[in-house]
Amino acid sequence: MTKADLLEAWGNHLRNGRRRSPHTVRAYIATAARLVDGLQPADWHALAKLEAGDLRLHLAGRREDGIGNTSAARELSALKSFLAFAREQAGVAHANAPRLRGPRVKKGLPRPVTPDEAVNLAATVEEDAREPWIGARDRAVLLLLYGAGLRIAEALSITGAALPLGETLIVTGKGGKPRMVPLLPIVREGVADYLDKCPWPMTAEAPIFRGAKGGPLAQGMVQKAVARARIVLGLPASATPHALRHSFATHLLGAGADLRSLQELLGHASLGSTQIYTKVDAATLLDVYRNAHPREQG
Repeated sequence: MTKADLLEAWGNHLRNGRRRSPHTVRAYIATAARLVDGLQPADWHALAKLEAGDLRLHLAGRREDGIGNTSAARELSALKSFLAFAREQAGVAHANAPRLRGPRVKKGLPRPVTPDEAVNLAATVEEDAREPWIGARDRAVLLLLYGAGLRIAEALSITGAALPLGETLIVTGKGGKPRMVPLLPIVREGVADYLDKCPWPMTAEAPIFRGAKGGPLAQGMVQKAVARARIVLGLPASATPHALRHSFATHLLGAGADLRSLQELLGHASLGSTQIYTKVDAATLLDVYRNAHPREQG
């Protein structure tokens, strides 16, 4: 088996099996290629036998190339995923994974979650889950927060009665007030992917998002998954599930949405609660001004 064969299979798995974005596929293939170049395993069985010391030696070489803690943590996460796939291909999926802790990543300054960061956060949460259906579940929840502006409690309260999802969804917000939110195709597809993989039967009365034992999914489980993923991606501690809802609002306002429409989408009781996003957007405009205006360049 050649290096090209290994990487082609890995890329196909990421694209078709895990439905990763083109950016993530390229990055994960490049990371795997560096490992294969450095250790020269002959096949999946050789990759499955790699130990923590092998990974430590490989990452030490990457450190000599000049990568920092954030990049090293990201590479380690990608390598763990690649080796998990290798164990599956070698028929030893349940073999113990190499135990290697990633480097500490300093918390960055608080900053808004960009669209790319939101997508990568959802993808990383899915990739790092211990079971495919759990990864698909957490990704679907995050897509609802960022793609539809839901509160996490609103997303977790969706029941089977809302299925199949259409272009809009009626959710019940604070104070029992219902509102209608639009659902982008990527959000509907994410939920459908989770439903296809979920091992628990769906009923009209029960929440669609389930915990590992079949009960309602707790908010804390999603929050913990996001906390792990943001370390891998080098995002600040402010990149929480709730921050995705704020990013939804900020990005819509920046794209020209009016405050009244935004108020309805977010389910705010008063316009005053929505006006905070004008300050966030103003801060973004000031950054653009300072970076672009000729009088600010001297």
